[in-house]
Amino acid sequence: MKFLHQPSRFLFFTGKGGVGKTSIACATAMHLAETGKTVLLVSTDPASNIGQVFGVDIGNHIVPITAVARLSALEIDPEAAAGAYRERLISPVRGLLPDGVVKGIEESLSGACTTEIAAFDEFTTLLTDTALTSRFQHIIFDTAPTGHTIRLLQLPGAWSGFLEAGRGDASCLGPLAGLTKQRAQYRAAVEALADPQRTRLVLVARAQRGALREVARTRRELAALGLSRQYLVINGVLPASEAQEDALAFAIHRRDQEALAMIPETLKDLPRDEIGLMPFNLVGLEALRGLLTTPSPRPARRIEHPLERDLPSLATLVDDIAAGGRGLILLMGKGGVGKTTLAAAIAVALAARGLPVHLTTSDPAAHLVHTLDGASDELTVSCIDPHIETDRYRRHVLETKGAELDAEGRVLLEEDLRSPCTEEIAVFQAFSRVIREAHKSFLVMDTAPTGHTLLLLDAAGAYHREVARQQGSADRHATTPMMQLQDPQQTKVLLVTLAETTPVLETARLQRDLQRAGIKPWAWVINMSVAAKSPRSPLLQERARHEWREIEAATGHSARVAIVPFLEDEPIGRDPLLALCQASSATTHP
Repeated sequence: MKFLHQPSRFLFFTGKGGVGKTSIACATAMHLAETGKTVLLVSTDPASNIGQVFGVDIGNHIVPITAVARLSALEIDPEAAAGAYRERLISPVRGLLPDGVVKGIEESLSGACTTEIAAFDEFTTLLTDTALTSRFQHIIFDTAPTGHTIRLLQLPGAWSGFLEAGRGDASCLGPLAGLTKQRAQYRAAVEALADPQRTRLVLVARAQRGALREVARTRRELAALGLSRQYLVINGVLPASEAQEDALAFAIHRRDQEALAMIPETLKDLPRDEIGLMPFNLVGLEALRGLLTTPSPRPARRIEHPLERDLPSLATLVDDIAAGGRGLILLMGKGGVGKTTLAAAIAVALAARGLPVHLTTSDPAAHLVHTLDGASDELTVSCIDPHIETDRYRRHVLETKGAELDAEGRVLLEEDLRSPCTEEIAVFQAFSRVIREAHKSFLVMDTAPTGHTLLLLDAAGAYHREVARQQGSADRHATTPMMQLQDPQQTKVLLVTLAETTPVLETARLQRDLQRAGIKPWAWVINMSVAAKSPRSPLLQERARHEWREIEAATGHSARVAIVPFLEDEPIGRDPLLALCQASSATTHP
């Protein structure tokens, strides 16, 4: 593998969610450790699952992976980091200040901004604290999905510049209070990231046009940040030897090769590796060791159907949704599971029935326009663009709050609005504004990958708490965005997943998080199922055998589970999207 040749000390694996970053990062960490190197594997993903891959509990502290000598791991848990960060700031004044003042400080530190700052604080420590990491020859980062990673890597420069310019005003004093003494650490982090001798970026993608476009954009943005030493890994490529086995294998191979033939120009000059599609789930040491080697052919096996009941198709779910006449339809799940395609298919199917539909996304990496391909004439389509919303919010604050300030106060306000906190506030306001439409029509929302979505819902919860605190019992009829999300009469949450071990576990964890917030998911949708197509290819049959086990596990998490089969052709445009809603779930015995 080219990306493993003379590896630098810091290796970042990044790319669109669901492309296999975690598996490749874990396999790389094992490979380096088993060749005699001391390695620290770090996840900066709010939805980390490296503990699941190795079958151990890791958490927010460095622990050895006992089954692999010289390998240790750490999961930067944003919530745990935020809790420790808050306690570090509050504990010195607890007991010295009135309880009401302390409670106010705690409230100022309860939002998503604090969570991200705290996680960032730990991230930069790993890049700069030699006392903490000197025993490791390599530090491997399994980063969050692309949008979050870009933001994380931009923060060193953003926070350093913001702190150099001024202290900001009250809206950021709470979260920033613990950062003002660490400017040198942030500068050092920027230098480490930009040094090609110390840092190597491995861009991971699937052999899919959308994934390759996304990783091309990532390359440009990371290069602009000074991260110039980049490698490309195309993961999950179906071997040519499987293409002659059946129509499904042939279609998958054809789609892979067509996508690779049209690879964006900006990626063509990168050192490139291809990793074949594995016939097994990448969980456990044996599976990881096999990832970076050529798999041996496996004989075909009869796949027994394990389910005692048939599962509904996506068309059945659409029938049930349409019967409500209006409402908010939220598609959530791990990145790369096909939320954008399914959101577009549901929206097009509802609009084809003559129902009013608004299709929108809060995912900055989504490609709704490409997926719809002209099918937007029957519905309204929009995107909550973080850059546009942040600019709109800044202008609004300057025109309102800024109009009452003198020249010096306005300068301070402008500096405060340049802080990274501003984007979270602006995106949440746009989210709150658009979901009001669900009272009179259908609003189908393709959300961002799990971690970002949870931050968004955390902002909704913080807003809910603030409204309740300010209003008390004065207005029992006030409705906050969180109340709308919690009302099953107004909101249906569809959790989208794949029939693979990690996505199913991840979806179950997301469901638990939502339930703690008072939001009960309405259905699970298992997308792109190979098992539902009854393949004859030995490799695909082996994958199907693993899939049925995960499909059965999913039925234990939700009373309503639908299966969407893998389609030979990518569903782009009105008719293919409608066909996706009409495709059989193929749950009859193979």
